[in-house]
Amino acid sequence: MSQTLPIGDTSFHVRTAGEGSPLVLVHGFPLDHHMWDAVFEPLAEQHQVIAIDLRGFGQSDGYREIVPMEMFADDIAAILDAMEIAEQVNFAGLSMGGYIGWQMWQRHRDRLSRLILLDTRAIADDEVQARARRVAAEAVLSAGMDDVPMNMLPKLLAEGTFRDQPEVVSTMTEMILRQDPRAVAAAQRGMAQRPNVECWLPEITIPTLVISGEHDIISPPAEMKGFAAQIPGAQFVEIPGAGHMVPLEAPAAMCEAVLPFCRDLE
Repeated sequence: MSQTLPIGDTSFHVRTAGEGSPLVLVHGFPLDHHMWDAVFEPLAEQHQVIAIDLRGFGQSDGYREIVPMEMFADDIAAILDAMEIAEQVNFAGLSMGGYIGWQMWQRHRDRLSRLILLDTRAIADDEVQARARRVAAEAVLSAGMDDVPMNMLPKLLAEGTFRDQPEVVSTMTEMILRQDPRAVAAAQRGMAQRPNVECWLPEITIPTLVISGEHDIISPPAEMKGFAAQIPGAQFVEIPGAGHMVPLEAPAAMCEAVLPFCRDLE
């Protein structure tokens, strides 16, 4: 079921299915909830799955000049309130969705039962990376989205995905092209100012699963394994053959990691 939730001056698009403990899926940049399509139904066999279009992305609106990760997290808490979901949720976020996951822990930890972090980082951008994001924000506002897939896809997908899964390349291309430049620019600026959260890691007390693609060059497995080791009791899983987009490149492997993790703790 898809629904639109009016919250304040913003309308949020949410897709839901299934029964069981809630599992919130938070997409990466610059994408929308459709990046979870290949895992949505398998996950919904055991959970109430809630796939959100973040502020400005997909079919949600609510544009700002800058959207910090804290605002995205507050939006998700408001969505759960609007859906009258009082019980704690399993939170799964990929890349930027993982940055939002850190903020959910920091700001709304009472809403969380488990944390699933896919292809993401705990460190902040350095000054060169932050400046590049701000430049990219201006570029997309002036030139639109046409060049974004060509620039981003080689970093997002493994070489083997280009060779063996052309449908994933097409899906990603189409998803990127349909995003609003205003949302893309706002999120770039927000990511540029996100904090280093390494000091938070030893304080995370909920069960945590960290999933990395073997060939992820944005958030390499060694880096992700390193921050997972700082979270008490966290599990780390590396998905063979995948790049930065595990749910699209290796959906079955993702479900094989996520479903037992959630089930074993119930």
